[in-house]
Amino acid sequence: MKALKPAELRDKSVPELEELVRSERASLYKARRDLVFRQMTDTASLKVRRKNVARILTLIAEKKRGGDA
Repeated sequence: MKALKPAELRDKSVPELEELVRSERASLYKARRDLVFRQMTDTASLKVRRKNVARILTLIAEKKRGGDA
């Protein structure tokens, strides 16, 4: 799992970002479940996924607010 770049995300529309956040949350849920059942050893990917969700939600809020920052 790699971190998403803000420059890549800024080019997307709000509906695309909302779909992306849904898929990131689903993958985070699956990763947490796999961790509980000891099917996953890469715990760093949980942090990356959480940060991706936060990054996307921040951009959605910026776009809805109308800011270009």
